[in-house]
Amino acid sequence: MELDRLDRDIIGALVEDARTTYAEIGQRVGLSASAVKRRVDRLRETGAVTGFTARVNPAALGWTTEAYVELFCAGKTSPSEIGVAVARHPEVVSACTITGEADALLHIRATDVRHVEQVIERISSEPFVVRTKSSIVLSRLIDAPLITSRNESPFIA
Repeated sequence: MELDRLDRDIIGALVEDARTTYAEIGQRVGLSASAVKRRVDRLRETGAVTGFTARVNPAALGWTTEAYVELFCAGKTSPSEIGVAVARHPEVVSACTITGEADALLHIRATDVRHVEQVIERISSEPFVVRTKSSIVLSRLIDAPLITSRNESPFIA
């Protein structure tokens, strides 16, 4: 789907605060509330907007430690097999296949370093895992949403 400037501005407003009313967004982008609603409905129908969520500080839930773990797998382990296995661990907040020597990269959130270690031990026990390589996050330097209302994202034309 091709997004025009108004669609991008509406998405930016929703990313900033998904609870913003259609009237407030309309005032910001120069449309009526009903026109904004029609555009949001269309964005949802086409899959450009996939849902609305609350962003929660993980530390508020006690998840104060995060790590990135590279998985090195045996043979021709499929991405779907990796995905199914790591999805069983609630501490894995994202997983992707990557280029380079590792087969996958996992982002883990945990309560402390010991908890990270336990998660890595559980994941390492999967039959296809040959080894792991982990890095603990010391501080998060940038944590921006994909798009902003100012359209500063490199993904916005």
